[in-house]
Amino acid sequence: MEYTQLGRSGLSVSRLVLGTMNFGPETSEEDSHAIMDHAHEHGINFFDTANVYGWQQGEGVTEQIIGRWFARGGGRREKTVLATKLYGKMGEWPNENRLSALNIRRAADASLRRLQTDYIDLYQMHHVDRNTPWDEIWEGFSVLRLQGKVLYFGSSNFAGWHLAQAQEAARSRHFLGLVSEQSLYNLASRWVELEVLPAARHYGIGLIPWSPLYGGLLGGVLRKQREGATVRSNSGRAAQVLEAGRDRIEAYEKLAVDLGADPANVALAWLLHQEGVTGPIIGPRTIEHLDGALTAVDLKLESEALARLDELFPPPGPNGAKPAPEAYAW
Repeated sequence: MEYTQLGRSGLSVSRLVLGTMNFGPETSEEDSHAIMDHAHEHGINFFDTANVYGWQQGEGVTEQIIGRWFARGGGRREKTVLATKLYGKMGEWPNENRLSALNIRRAADASLRRLQTDYIDLYQMHHVDRNTPWDEIWEGFSVLRLQGKVLYFGSSNFAGWHLAQAQEAARSRHFLGLVSEQSLYNLASRWVELEVLPAARHYGIGLIPWSPLYGGLLGGVLRKQREGATVRSNSGRAAQVLEAGRDRIEAYEKLAVDLGADPANVALAWLLHQEGVTGPIIGPRTIEHLDGALTAVDLKLESEALARLDELFPPPGPNGAKPAPEAYAW
C-alpha cells in the first residue's frame, strides 16, 4: 500500500480509503468485520463512515458495527485513521441535524459512543450548512479539538467558494481549518476540476473522491451485462449516462482490455494520477470486491492512456482542457 499526507496535515493515510456505507444495509456485521481486518492486512489505514449510514434514523448502524469491531482489540483502533461525518438528520426534533454548535456537540458525543472510542481522527461536515455562520461552526469544532475528541476537520460536497469561506474564517481564528474535502469525482463526472479541486490545492486540502466508479458505470458494466450479472448501473443517474454514452463506455472498456486491467481499476488509478487527490473511497460489499480494488494502487497509466481517457471523458466546459475561468470563458 502507498501512503500520502492528508492535505497539508502531518497525518499519513493510505491511498485507498475504505468506505463503510454498505456495512449494515448490504453487508452483514460479520462480513463487515472481516473486510476491515482484510483492509488492515493490506495496509489500508483510512476508514470513512458517517453517523447516518445504516439509514435507520438516529441509530448510527454502521458506526455501531465499526465500534464493535474496535472493541475486539488487537490494535484495531490504533491502526485506523477514523473519519466520520455529521450534518444528516438523526432525529425528528429541531437541532438534531446540520451544523449548529449544539448539534456539533451532541453529534460528536453520540458518534464517539457508537464507535467505542474517545477520539475521532477526521470529523467531516457532510454538507454545507447555509444557515449557520462560520464563526459558530469553527467555535464548536475548536471546543472538540481542545477536548481532545477530534484531531482534524474536513468537508464534503462543498463548492470551491465554500472551501474559501471556511478556510478564511478558520484563518481569522488562527485555526488549522479543513484538511480534506470529499467530492463526487470520477472520469464521468469531472465538474470539481473547474473550481473545487483548484481551491483545494490552493488551501492544502486533500481531495477524497466518492463514487469513483460512478455507481458502477466505470466498473465494466457492459461486460457484466453481457455475462448476465446484476449491476448497479441499471438504474439511477449512472443508467442515464450509460444510455446517452454507450459507445463511449464500450470504448473505455476496450481500452481497459488493451491495458490488461479491470475497468474499475483503471478508473481508480486515473484518480490516483490527479494532482491533489488523496485517495478515492472504495465501498466493497465483499472481500472479493476489496481484493479487486487493491491492485489499482500499482496500476501506472502512461501518458498515452491518460490522453485517451481525456478524449473519452473530456474535462468540463467548452474549453475544458483549460483551467477556470478559461474553461468556460475567454
